[in-house]
Parts: sequence; structure tokens; C-alpha cells
Amino acid sequence: GLTSWETSCAKFYFKILKSCFMTFKPPNSKDSRGATPSTAPFPTIDSCSLDNREMQTVVADLDGTLLRSSSSFPYFMLIAFEAGSPLRALLLLLISPLVYILYHFISEAAGISLLIFVSCAGLKVSAIESAARAVLPKFYLEDMHPVSYKLFTACAHRYVVTANPRIMVEPFLKDYLGVDAVMGTEIQVSKSGYATGFVTAPGVLVGAHKEHAVKKNFGTGADDVPDVALGDRPTDYPFMRLCKEAYMVVGGKDVEAVPKEEYLKPLIFHDGRLACRPTPLMCMAVILWTPIGLSLAILRVSLGVLFHPRWKLSVLRFLGVVVHVKGTPPPCPRATGSSDASTTASSSSGRGGGVLFVCSHRTLLDPLFVSFVLRRPVTAVTYSISRVSEWLSPIKTVRLTRNRSFDANTMSTLLNEGDLVVCPEGTTCREPFLLRFSALFAELADKIVPVAMNIKITMFHGTTARGWKGLDPFFFFMNPRPTYEVRFLDQLPLELTCLSGAKTSHQVANYIQETLANSLGFQCTNLTRKDKYMVLAGNDGVVQQQQKADQRSKLLQHSCSNT
Repeated sequence: GLTSWETSCAKFYFKILKSCFMTFKPPNSKDSRGATPSTAPFPTIDSCSLDNREMQTVVADLDGTLLRSSSSFPYFMLIAFEAGSPLRALLLLLISPLVYILYHFISEAAGISLLIFVSCAGLKVSAIESAARAVLPKFYLEDMHPVSYKLFTACAHRYVVTANPRIMVEPFLKDYLGVDAVMGTEIQVSKSGYATGFVTAPGVLVGAHKEHAVKKNFGTGADDVPDVALGDRPTDYPFMRLCKEAYMVVGGKDVEAVPKEEYLKPLIFHDGRLACRPTPLMCMAVILWTPIGLSLAILRVSLGVLFHPRWKLSVLRFLGVVVHVKGTPPPCPRATGSSDASTTASSSSGRGGGVLFVCSHRTLLDPLFVSFVLRRPVTAVTYSISRVSEWLSPIKTVRLTRNRSFDANTMSTLLNEGDLVVCPEGTTCREPFLLRFSALFAELADKIVPVAMNIKITMFHGTTARGWKGLDPFFFFMNPRPTYEVRFLDQLPLELTCLSGAKTSHQVANYIQETLANSLGFQCTNLTRKDKYMVLAGNDGVVQQQQKADQRSKLLQHSCSNT
């Protein structure tokens, strides 16, 4: 009379008990990480030379070896939260003490089996793969052990053997470390594409299973063995003995992580809501803060909508939002004393009556903070803003269609009506990089003011490529003290514009991109919105509704031309 779920749980706990009885150690024996440098049969990695490694092959463990931390809990927590749900993440946190006991005092394989079951059971494999590709690399890179990283990357052929699920670690290892092959634990997948939570034969790769995986990959001949092995615990000894050289990695918590400048591949795009490393203590802090943060976010958003633009900035600062304003904001065009005749002449010349603010794009709130600092309403143009954000926005937002001529006419009309804010990158970027600027804005005005935007957050990211964008403002304002930096740069000289200086739109766009990058200390790239969404979400970032809007726009223009 048991349900299929109850049957699966019963089978799992039977496997756990069987593993416990088969691998139980007496109380006076050492756990899986009980070896010390003096008792280990291999020298430490500090005694290893990096010379003449260009043609060699290295095989390394992951947790505690290539990574400073020996615990894989934070990465399973990211899978549970980002690919699953907050409830699954809470369950994983609650069973973390049991995982610790199993892992350190009974069986390393049993502890990892429990982590895999709770974090992955019932999830679509595609969701796990998406989170592994878009979320985990940032946290793995920030945890790289500098000494083992140098030796590992000095070798030409790189392999990793790990107890973690291969599906979870392979995207990071191949994309960012250039690994040739990953030997990891394989999880069971149902015919419908869901993870069952169990692992396939031979089971979790620890001890002798790692040795068998290495033999299967390289063969058993004397000429086939790898040159170098890296490990950090006794359960790594079996595969390490197969290699010509073997070194122990110790003291990972006491060393600094690999600097970003030494990454083989720069980290430009990443996704996920959590900005902090989800250790058990940090997870507890996030859970305790979430009810307070959600209430505070609703209050910040509500008061930001209700108050007059003159008072919005003061209200947000009172509620804990830190806003740094640098540079001199341009005055309101009406305050400069321009006559109606001059305004009409400006409009007729195609240069618009308002100022065109060109911003770097950090969150959906960039135009709002420009308006708050200016203490007057502005208009923002967007591509795929959610209906919720559009409804809550205290400033006017206008949707663009990605049809160049149609969007140019729309933006020109808005400029004639007043100030306009554009973000030419077309999408946000979290890291210190600027994506390629769309050049359309440069053709519309010669009163162009670059605005360097930057943010600082501690718990939650206010942007997403895979989640629901309508929650972006709330996640940003859920941070205890979110920080916004708004820096107004000098207005673009007329000789460097398209209308007055006869520059091409691409020259103007590239110049402003470089100016903003230098102001922020960022790096310019040629990557676009499509590149970001292909990396993080596997699509071009254009929602179905937007594609339909493009088709309607083309049909409307076609019918107008026929008439």
C-alpha cells in the first residue's frame, strides 16, 4: 500500500543503512580527512615543481584539492535553491547535521548520497544542468585553491575524479578549467527526464571506486598512467597510487582564493538569486532575514512609487538604501531659460528638447535612480520589462520593438517631450564588464550625458536571466543595505556627436562605452544580449510576446506603406 514516493524513500534509507554497516569505523579510527601531512604516504603540494609540466597529464580530486573548501554542501544548496525551490533548500539545511555525522563519522559515500537525494530527487535534469552552467561557476571560481590551481593548469591534459555528480561539476570544469574529462558520480534519470535521487553503479566515487574510474579512463598499462595526481584525503589514496607522482593538498581554508586576473577564462555572465556563498551559517542568516527583507522591500517599493520625485531619494535613504551621487547632474531644460522658439527650432532640427542620458546597465532600477537623483521625472525605454515592473514603475516606460526605424521614431518623439534614459547594452551584466553598445541612440540627439551606474549587494541579486523578472526590484530591495552609485559624466562635446560633429553612430557609441568603462574601472567587450542569454538560458533572450510585437509592428508598417 506504499506510494511510489514512499517506496523510493524506503529504498534510499535502506541503501544508507547498508552503506553505514559496510563502512562503519570504530570510534578510535580516523575519519575520511583524518590524515595529517606527517602520516600521509605522499609529499605535500608545496614541494612540487611547476617546471616541464607542459606535456604532462594530471588527475585531481575537486573538494579540498582544486577547491579550498572540503565541503560540497554550498554547491548542493545552490542546486536545491536555484533548480528546486526555497522549501527544498530549507529541507537540505535541516538535514545538514545528519549529513555531517554520516560524512565524517560513518561513511563519506553515505553523506554524499544523502546530499544528492535531498537536493536532486524529483528535479528535471535540464534544470540541474541549467543551474550548473549558469550559477555554480562563479562560486567554484571564488573557491579555487591557488597552489593546486597553478599545478593543475600548468599541465596540458587535465582530468578530475570526484564524488560529486558529474552533471553538477562538468560545465564549470570544462568551460573554465579546460578539463578533458570528468569522472564523477552518475545520478539516475527517469524516462521522463527527472532525477530519481539515486546514483548508478558503481555508486558514489570514493576510495576504490575512484581507482576503478581512473583505470577505466586511462587503462592499466605502465605507459597509460597519468603523470601527476592531486588529492587531500585517505579516500583519494587508491587513485593517487596509480600515478607517477602524487601530492597532498592541505590547509585550503588558510589561503587566499585565485585572483580573477589569473582565471583561464574570465567570468562575465552568471545567474542565480543568491549573492552570498550558502554555507549552513549563511543559509541560516538568509532564512532569518528573508521575512524582514521582504517586508522592507515591499515598503521601499511602495514608498518609492507614492512619494513625489523630489522626496523619493530622501525616503529611500531613510529606509536604508545607500545612494552615492557623483558629478554634476544637468539642470532641467526648462530651468535654462530657453524660449519656446528655440525649443521649436531644436525639435524641428531633429535634436530633441530633452537630455539623452546614456547609462551602464546594472539592474532594472537604473532609470529610476537617475530620476530620483535628478528630482524630476524622466522617460525610460525598455525591451522586455515585465508587466509587474511596468505597472509599479514611478516613471514613464515605453517598450521598444527591436525594429530600428520604428524605435528611432519612438525615441525621437520622447526626446522632444523631455529627458530620456537609455541603456544601450540592452541587458544587465553583474561583473565589471560593459557589453557592446547599440548605436541607435547616437543618431537621435547631440545633448548626450553618460551616466556610470554601479551597485553593491550582499545577499540577493536584483537581476535574472532564467527566473521571473517581475521579482527583480523586490530581490534588490531585500538586501539589508543595497547601494547605488550614480555618477554623471560631462556632456558629450558637440564635435563628438553624430548631428553636430558628423561622427558615425558606432564611433559615438564606442566612445561612450569606453568613457563609462574608464570611469567605473570596467572592461569593454563585444558581447551582446544574445551572448548572455545563450550562455545562461540557452536562448536569445527574446520572449514570445516580444516576437509577436515585432510581427505586429512589421504588419502595421507594411499596411501603412501600402496605403
